[in-house]
Amino acid sequence: MTDIPTLYDWAGGAEALLALTTAFYAKVPGDPVLAPIFAHMDNEHPQHVAAFVGEVLGGPKAYTSAGGSHAGMIGHHLGRHLTEPQRKRWVGLMLETADEVGLPDDPEFRAAFVGYLEWGTRLAVINSAEGVEAPKDNPPMPSWNWGPPGGPFISG
Repeated sequence: MTDIPTLYDWAGGAEALLALTTAFYAKVPGDPVLAPIFAHMDNEHPQHVAAFVGEVLGGPKAYTSAGGSHAGMIGHHLGRHLTEPQRKRWVGLMLETADEVGLPDDPEFRAAFVGYLEWGTRLAVINSAEGVEAPKDNPPMPSWNWGPPGGPFISG
């Protein structure tokens, strides 16, 4: 196989990711762990998250084309004081919802998808801590693929 599909395409594209985030964020107000975090969630939040995740997983640049950026996403988490139990619940509910909406459940896709969710939510917790400042530069959008992302031990 010479043409390896992106994670975005394998997941089912924009339609599948929007179904995922719409179903997920519909559950959040009733979740005792997550509801306080999203108490003032904008009605367009599921669409923004679907566009962000889609771009990260190799889809079209819908998030950045609409004015979003990785720095902006980091900024949304600053000062939020997210906890490890909140992070774990977010990941768990997202995976439950992925099953419910029919995202692929093959081991390769799920390993990559779970890897991204773990990585992204751990960064969100780090960036939500007291004293973390907004990026002074414009960090590139993350790009997630089928392979391992590397590690903090790898130098440029």
